[in-house]
Amino acid sequence: MTGTSPARELDIIVYGASGFVGKLLADYLVKHAPEGTKIGLGGRSLEKLAATRADLGTAAADLPLIIADADDATALKALAQRTRVVATTVGPYAKYGHTLVHECASAGTHYVDLTGEVLFHRESIDANHELAVSTGAKIVHSCGFDSIPSDLGVHVLHEKVTADGAGELTDTTLVVTALRGGVSGGTIDSLRNQIDVSKDDARLRKLAASPYSLSPDRDREPDLGRQNDVSVVDGKKIDPSLKGWKAPFVMASYNTRVVRRSNALREWAYGKKFKYSEVMSVGSSVVSPVIAGGVAVGLGALVAGLALPPTRFLLDKVLPAPGEGPSESTQKKGHFTLDVFTTTTTGARYTSRVKAKGDPGYSATAVMLGESALSLAKDHKDLPPATGVLTPATALGDVLVERLRAAGFEISARKL
Repeated sequence: MTGTSPARELDIIVYGASGFVGKLLADYLVKHAPEGTKIGLGGRSLEKLAATRADLGTAAADLPLIIADADDATALKALAQRTRVVATTVGPYAKYGHTLVHECASAGTHYVDLTGEVLFHRESIDANHELAVSTGAKIVHSCGFDSIPSDLGVHVLHEKVTADGAGELTDTTLVVTALRGGVSGGTIDSLRNQIDVSKDDARLRKLAASPYSLSPDRDREPDLGRQNDVSVVDGKKIDPSLKGWKAPFVMASYNTRVVRRSNALREWAYGKKFKYSEVMSVGSSVVSPVIAGGVAVGLGALVAGLALPPTRFLLDKVLPAPGEGPSESTQKKGHFTLDVFTTTTTGARYTSRVKAKGDPGYSATAVMLGESALSLAKDHKDLPPATGVLTPATALGDVLVERLRAAGFEISARKL
C-alpha cells in the first residue's frame, strides 16, 4: 500500500513522458522495470503521449495514457490517486510543479523529481512536509544528477566511518574528478526562473544564499562560519593525495543544501561539525589556479548575464533550450566520477566514490530517477521508515544504493 491509501491501479506514472528526459525515463522503465510493473505515461497532450508510446515499441503498446495539465488540480488529483509513485520531469518545478507535488502529498502517493531549484524545494517543504507525514507519502526531490551522487556519496561515506567506529564527519568535500556531458536545457531554464523570482525580492535572495535554506530547523543548525559555494581551493587542503587547484562546481549551490538537509533530518548523524562543499577538478598543471579562477568568474558572469535583459537575450540564443538534448550516441559517450573526501573527529581520512557511464544530465539521470521510482514502488518495505519531504539518502538510502550498483554504478567507500 502507498501511504495510508488503498491499493492503486498503477505502480508508476511518468509525468512529462513526451519531453526529452521524460522519454528517456519511460524507455528505461519499460526496459528495466521488473516484470509486472504497471507503468502509465502522463502529460498534457494525448497526441504527444501516444507518439511517445509508439516510439517505445511493442512492450509499451498497452501503457495507459493519463492527460493532466500542470495547473489542473482536479486532473492531477485523479492522476495521483491512480498510482503508487509519480516520477515527474516537468520543470522548471517552480512554474509547473507545485500542484502535482501537493496532490501527491494529499493522496499519500510517493513522488520523485529532478528539481535543482532551492526556492521550489523550500516552498515544497513548507507546504507539504507535515501533510505527507500524515498521509504516509515520501516526497523525494532531486533524484537525478542533482543530487543523488552527492547525497549517496556522503551517505555511504558516513556508513563506512560509522561501521569502523571512526567518529563523525568534519570537513567533507566532493570533487568532480571526471565529467563528460552537457548541461540540460531544463537546468538552464530552472536557473533563469529562480533568477527572475528572486532578483526583486531580497528575502528570497537571502534564503537561496543560506547554506541551510533546506534545513528542517535552521535555528538548530551549527554555526560553522562562512560556507562558500564558489570558492577556489588548493587540492592538498582537501586531501594530501590531490594535485592542482579545484574550481567551483556549478551544481554545488544546490547539492550542498540537500546534503545538509539529509544530515539534519537524521538529527545531525553525520556530525555537528560536518562542513560540506563541492568543487571540480580542472587538472593538475601549474596553470590550474588560473583555470579554476576563470571558472569562478565564468559562473558569476553567467548568473549576472541571465539577470540583465541585454545579455540574457544573447545568452538565450546560445544556451540549450528546455526539451532539447544530445543524440543517443553522444549520451553514451558521457560519464562522471565524483569522489568525496572527509576527515573524521578521530583524525581518520576516508573517501567515497560515485561513478557511472552515460551523460550525467540525461541517460544517467534517467537511470537514477527510474531506480528511485522503482525503489518506492517495489521495495517500500525495505526503505527507511521516514515520510514527508525527504532527500534521496533519507527516503531511499541503501535500497537505492543497491539498485544503482545493479544498474552499473560504482558506489563505494574506504579508509585512506
